[in-house]
Amino acid sequence: MPIDDTTADRRDFMLRVLRLGGLSAATLGAGAWLHARSARPVESTVLVADRRAAVPGDPSLPEMVVVQGGEPDPMVRRALAELGGIRRFVARGDVVVVKPNIGWDRGPEQAANTNPTLVASVVQLCLEAGAGRVIVTDMSCNDPRLCFERSGIAAAAGAVGADVVLPDDRHFKQANLGGEVLTTWPVLEPFLNADKIINLPIAKHHSLTGCTLGMKNFYGIIGGQRSRLHQRIHESLVDLLAFARPTLTILDAYRVLVRGGPTGGSLADVELKKTLVAGTDPVAIDAYAAKAWWDLDARRLPFLRLAQARGLGKMDFDQVRTKLMSV
Repeated sequence: MPIDDTTADRRDFMLRVLRLGGLSAATLGAGAWLHARSARPVESTVLVADRRAAVPGDPSLPEMVVVQGGEPDPMVRRALAELGGIRRFVARGDVVVVKPNIGWDRGPEQAANTNPTLVASVVQLCLEAGAGRVIVTDMSCNDPRLCFERSGIAAAAGAVGADVVLPDDRHFKQANLGGEVLTTWPVLEPFLNADKIINLPIAKHHSLTGCTLGMKNFYGIIGGQRSRLHQRIHESLVDLLAFARPTLTILDAYRVLVRGGPTGGSLADVELKKTLVAGTDPVAIDAYAAKAWWDLDARRLPFLRLAQARGLGKMDFDQVRTKLMSV
């Protein structure tokens, strides 16, 4: 397929990849290469967190990889190989926190939570790289025990060696997030002590923000009265991203909840995409998915504009080094 090397054409080509599904392996050239549930903390000590989970950039590698047409395990392994390999992100002995979306009491086919097979594959990759411990956790909106069980994530992650941590009160500590909206707030302790953080959201429609992707997934690292944050949801999302600074973002789009989010429920709202988007620029990944599946332009999504303004990534996704492929 010939590619006219202009920004508009690169952008259109990248979007067609997701909208149409199924592509021949291709690399873009030149410029494109490129609930309100509360948890009461049991400790009052304020911790000043210093996030150092990100890895240095490498101009010889893509910043974003899109893989289509396969099952979760081969897609994530291919994506990480293109990004430089799992050992670029996880060193021997690291404590790694894998953060799926486990917010809802739904089964995998309803696409409200991250695909459990993908979670297990990421855990395995981290352990293969020599991670000392891999923790899988999230702050659920429904009852956590039911969410972790029905989603299939607890069983799948535990079977391959992850420590699955349910978000009860003892796992929260007060932390100074240093944000504009989020200052002192209860945070799940694993996120305060991790060497590396891998964000593993699922692509979903959202009634308030239009879609919920990587940035919105970080609502699951905090407790407290999260419903209070909805009044300034865009600012709070940027505060969370600035605090978490994920090592890697892997967006699950095997099944996409195109309507009825974020809770889902109806299979009629789910579309099988067999897609995975991974990379080191969390803002670009969110902008790409928002435009491709919901036709939401980044400039109309305040959380993306604010994140770019704070130097957390690029909302002009066609300006990041990107590789597109099928398996």
